[in-house]
Amino acid sequence: MSSPEIIDTDVVGSSEHPSVSAASPPSVPQRISAPEGEAYFNRELSWLAFNERVLAEASNERYPLLERLRFLSISGSNLDEFMMIRVAGLVGQAQRGIARPAIDGRTPTQQLAAIREKLAAISARQQNIFRELHELLADADIHIADEQRVKPAAHQWLEAFFLEEILPVITPQALDPAHPFPFVHNEGMGLLFTLTRDADQEQIIEMILIPTALPRFVRVPGDIAGAGEALYISIASLIQRYAKKLFPGFTIEGDGLFRVLRDSDIEIEEEAEDLVRTFRSAIQRRRRGQVIQLELEDDFDPQAEGILLEQLGVHEAAVIKTDGMIGIDGLSEIVDEDRPDLKFDAYSPRYPERVREHDGDVFSAIREKDIVVHHPYESFEVVVDFIRQAAADPEVVAIKQTLYRAGAQSAVINALIEAAESGKSVTAVVELKARFDEEQNLKWATKLERAGVQVIYGFTDWKTHAKIAMVMRREDNGFRTYCHFGTGNYHPVTAKVYTDLSFFTADPKLGQDAAKMMNFVTGYVEPSGLERIAIAPLNLRETIYERIDAEIANAARGKPAAIWIKCNQITDQGMIDRLYAASDAGVSVELVVRGICCLKPGVPGLSENIRVKSIIGRFLEHSRIYAFANGEPLPGPGARVYIGSADLMGRNLDRRVESLIPILNRTVHDQVLQQVLLANMLDVEQSWWLHADGSYARVENAPEGDMKPFNCHRYFMTNPSLSGRGGALEAGGVPKLSLRKGRAG
Repeated sequence: MSSPEIIDTDVVGSSEHPSVSAASPPSVPQRISAPEGEAYFNRELSWLAFNERVLAEASNERYPLLERLRFLSISGSNLDEFMMIRVAGLVGQAQRGIARPAIDGRTPTQQLAAIREKLAAISARQQNIFRELHELLADADIHIADEQRVKPAAHQWLEAFFLEEILPVITPQALDPAHPFPFVHNEGMGLLFTLTRDADQEQIIEMILIPTALPRFVRVPGDIAGAGEALYISIASLIQRYAKKLFPGFTIEGDGLFRVLRDSDIEIEEEAEDLVRTFRSAIQRRRRGQVIQLELEDDFDPQAEGILLEQLGVHEAAVIKTDGMIGIDGLSEIVDEDRPDLKFDAYSPRYPERVREHDGDVFSAIREKDIVVHHPYESFEVVVDFIRQAAADPEVVAIKQTLYRAGAQSAVINALIEAAESGKSVTAVVELKARFDEEQNLKWATKLERAGVQVIYGFTDWKTHAKIAMVMRREDNGFRTYCHFGTGNYHPVTAKVYTDLSFFTADPKLGQDAAKMMNFVTGYVEPSGLERIAIAPLNLRETIYERIDAEIANAARGKPAAIWIKCNQITDQGMIDRLYAASDAGVSVELVVRGICCLKPGVPGLSENIRVKSIIGRFLEHSRIYAFANGEPLPGPGARVYIGSADLMGRNLDRRVESLIPILNRTVHDQVLQQVLLANMLDVEQSWWLHADGSYARVENAPEGDMKPFNCHRYFMTNPSLSGRGGALEAGGVPKLSLRKGRAG
């Protein structure tokens, strides 16, 4: 099973659609005493710091051993995507002579130099952790053989497996003028062998590309490896081990493994006549992009290395040599080993209590009052049931839904198909530009269209990232619109590991706004008279600015003034400056930012009233929640609370269709603010403070006095469902969190 994605690393860069215009941001009140470039952290270096926090979890001794290996694998897949997208973009800018500085003042060339210095340290740390885990796994009877000796029985099985399963599908190719250098695809791995022909002592170099259809590791059957033992060997090591079977009549002088990463960004012409055809072509081009990184074993033959560098056109690419494992992400295959004792205890999400109380009727439950569902602690199945029941309900006339990432096996897609086949009017906005899911989304779009779904691809140059599903139902008093607003994708796999919120409502005004938003995406009809929802790129930025400015005004009047934000990244300079202005005005600003943060907290004269922390734990924090005190102490009933799909990044605010949803229902407001958001503020065991110098330190190691151990993931796993339990919350059936002495942390 592949590792779940940890961060979306889209490259910023798209222009406005000619038929609509983004709202101009208001002027920014600010007082920044630091020089312009010194007021912000570099985006790319901040991302690397995030991945270092992910990597640190691989050394977390509180975690089971295979979970530590999972974090190591995730750090590898994260780093690969970073290289293929972010570094590739910087390389392209440097090659074109673009010297436009980043938010911290660094040019693309300067950023690349800093990144490569950091990469070397991260790669070395990954290998050190792998060596440590390698030994611990062996102690737990999980062996990764590689070059070490194996038992005779295992050797016989491996040799037979090589001859029967590997040898027929690999193709050795000599590298000489008569044999053109083969193409090495993105993420491709290969072996170079330096050989001497026994007959005439002529030296030749042979390449073997490892087919992608093969797994990264082979597991020797348990009865052969030994009782209770698991023995793995990488395909590359297996080929090296039995290479003499490939090259009879030759002496093997040396061999070396390499791996290639290529530029994987997709650029689409604004005037593309056929978006689907354009994306199909772009996906093919991605596989042949410029080489961005070349990984080599550190004892790689110099002559063979020279050939690789020349033939692959490695100029601006990073060349990383290691004496450890190449392709750390491949360890995810070993994580799947059936050893429950070495993994987190199995967790089964609860089905929302409110829906159960209505005998499973989702629409009856929503009619009673708004519902919030907290994934992955509460089952994503309720979202599927929302669409599935709509498909089967004869009173439902129409369904509209956005689809950004839906996964390879999607019950949501099947429910939409079922609805269309049963005669419902079904509209699906399928986003083709969801990075690395473009091909899957094209397949879903084709399948949906064949079933009679009206498939819309949205804007050519903006991504539709909002998470909205609408169901129009005929009832006694006319038509009623039921809405689902989410902070995460309609993806049944990631919904088991990402923390997100699902908000169900039949509020007429929210339904009207959602309909206008859908018309904006499907027909470029710019909405007017929005009453509740804020939409990017039209007025979402302005709405958040207005709320920040209101806190600044309250601070000036001596009223309580505070801002709590939970999001995944903060990179937008306008937003950062606005938060700096709030800090300068005396507003208390608490930020939970999982990944990239370009804002510098705790800088005198700039941000002394801002604190930033990151939560990295068993689940991936993904929900976006924005809370503003509104003249009362936080957390309180008068706070303005919003959930949404957007992070505070330029791309989300200006180049994507996003939604920001106000939470007005009293029960849901209390649950989102005083349960979900407050628990994140109080978390200690999984949190890291961001310091003014850009370093991160675990919160539990900080001298915070009365900071008691608290793990927000454990809290939500072990406490009753939040969904629709307003009465239970007030009666004490659900533990109500409260602030400890001092500020939330």
